[in-house]
Amino acid sequence: MRQTSQISKLTSLRAGFAAFSIFALIGISGVAIAADAAPMAPAAEAKATVPGKPKADAAAGEALYSSGDATRGVTACITCHGPKGQSAVGTWPKLSAQHAAYTTKQLKNFKDGSRANPVMMGMVATLTEQDMQNISAFLVKQPASEGVAQNKATIELGQSIYRGGIAAKGVPACAACHSPTGAGIPAQYPRLGGQWADYSYTQLIAFREGTRKNSNQMTIIATKLSDQEMKAVSDYMAGLH
Repeated sequence: MRQTSQISKLTSLRAGFAAFSIFALIGISGVAIAADAAPMAPAAEAKATVPGKPKADAAAGEALYSSGDATRGVTACITCHGPKGQSAVGTWPKLSAQHAAYTTKQLKNFKDGSRANPVMMGMVATLTEQDMQNISAFLVKQPASEGVAQNKATIELGQSIYRGGIAAKGVPACAACHSPTGAGIPAQYPRLGGQWADYSYTQLIAFREGTRKNSNQMTIIATKLSDQEMKAVSDYMAGLH
């Protein structure tokens, strides 16, 4: 009986030890799993903190616009386009308050050659895309420059084209895309209100003749307009605000 009791105790001890070993192994396994999972956390964190596309810096844009960057051969825009983007003559467009996306697109087009202009192509040659976005971010914050329609004889014709188009020629109303006040639609259509009439007329001619090719829509429209109609609508737009 005593031997049987000892065997029973020994069996119980062995069973307890086995159970303890199982729990110990489970605990060790749990630590191992946790240790294996730990290195994954930094990877997930690194993925979450990958820097996105740099934001436009209006202050840096103002510095380039006003002073250029001699170390990179960047010429100041202010020389032609005036303080705050308000040029003095129609040879150079007013850029103040122009939608940033539109300005950036034009600068890119000058650089890739899809919009040809010997002066501007040279000016943008040393600009990076970030430079372009910075300059555009500065200009869009400047107050819009207002103008005045000069030709009283064509004001009604210009107004009619801008607000109603020319149905007989299939010319849509300019206001449909550039808004009734000429403010345009951000990221889609440029601001035209207050722009120099001479500049707007020159661009319409360029679209019609194919020397400016970076807008198929405007090329189609311009081919349907006469010189008189272009001049009338350009003058009318100069007075919009």
